[in-house]
Amino acid sequence: MHRTRVVRIIDRLNIGGPAKHVTWLSSGLNQDEFDTVLITGTLPPGEGDMSYFTHAAGIEPVIIREMSRELGLRDVLVIARLVSILFRVRPQIIHTHKAKAGAVGRVAATIYKWATPSALWLRPRRCRIVHTFHGHTFHSYFGKLKTRLFILIERLLARFCTDRIITISEQQRREINEEFGVGKAEQFRVIPLGIDFDEVREQRGQLREQYEVADDEVLVGIVGRLCEIKHHAMFIEVAARLVKEGVRARFVVIGDGHLRDELEEFAWRMGITRQIIFTGFREDATALYADLDVVALTSLNEGTPLTLIEGLGAGRAAMATEVGGVVDLMGERGETRDGYTIWDHGMTVPSRDVEACARALRVLIEDAELRRTMGERGRDFVRTRLSRQRLISNVTELYHELAGAGKASPEMDASNMVTAADERG
Repeated sequence: MHRTRVVRIIDRLNIGGPAKHVTWLSSGLNQDEFDTVLITGTLPPGEGDMSYFTHAAGIEPVIIREMSRELGLRDVLVIARLVSILFRVRPQIIHTHKAKAGAVGRVAATIYKWATPSALWLRPRRCRIVHTFHGHTFHSYFGKLKTRLFILIERLLARFCTDRIITISEQQRREINEEFGVGKAEQFRVIPLGIDFDEVREQRGQLREQYEVADDEVLVGIVGRLCEIKHHAMFIEVAARLVKEGVRARFVVIGDGHLRDELEEFAWRMGITRQIIFTGFREDATALYADLDVVALTSLNEGTPLTLIEGLGAGRAAMATEVGGVVDLMGERGETRDGYTIWDHGMTVPSRDVEACARALRVLIEDAELRRTMGERGRDFVRTRLSRQRLISNVTELYHELAGAGKASPEMDASNMVTAADERG
């Protein structure tokens, strides 16, 4: 049986869920059925590198150095290099991830698909194009004009360059398809994130011991890149408000990014340097959730946040802004009071609402039994629905639908045709 060739494209392997997602798919698909090449770009200065995770899984990606986050004229070169790789690999499926790779990757895939003599009688090359939205840039990232341009680009890409669009939550699908008018309903598939729960530990000790946090002291943590869209300033402002009110708790920011100095200075100005910890980037971040009592998220925009899944997987209650696919992780919705909403697995507040967030977080800090109950329900929820194995199974089913199992052409394996060294030179 000949394997189906898959080319997977992501703009960069920066710290976050998408890097893990593409790694798990590239390494986890049945190698008797699929032959996968992962293509990625480079990171801008100061952005955390997660390529170690990919290498540890035995994946050596093809590097296109000119491909990075920002759009620019050099993307013409990126598209040309992608087209060259596609002609060497001759994939049956091209799967792009995130906005930048989704743009250049789908343009390159469409060129490859139609650059064949049979196109003269409207028969493109047999290749299907898939794009996964891990989040979107349709609000809270850029100004109105730039945002409208990106929405227009996505509408055109969906119409002319995409066979299937994957969203990672039903809420995200409604937002992208129905609110912003991207794609047709029949193009969409909802495939939630999946994680490796073997990485998520439930035994306390490591973080608390390092930073001298007592076992009976409530520790509220936020995990993620220190960038504008994650809105860590709100977390710091909430922490300062609770400290001023006399609430006994400690707060920890796990992660790094270009805003770290600014956020540490903000914490100093808010007078909470003794109550808040900045750990910087931690390769062992998934092992630190057990030391937390509440996992917080203050983002302005999200797909489905991996940090909440990991926190819930460790049995921790969640406190999050109600953005993107957050609500799809929270279980049954309960009552709304004082601006916040109570769910099975935690609480949500409107984006940017510091006062409501402080009120909700205070309830969680002061009610250990509520935290325990929410954490247990959340753990059961994500571990039965959001496993790595389920993710791989769902994507495999989609690939079978698109390409047909075992119908790859009898040519040389992709892994023998392209190596990382091809593009590093």
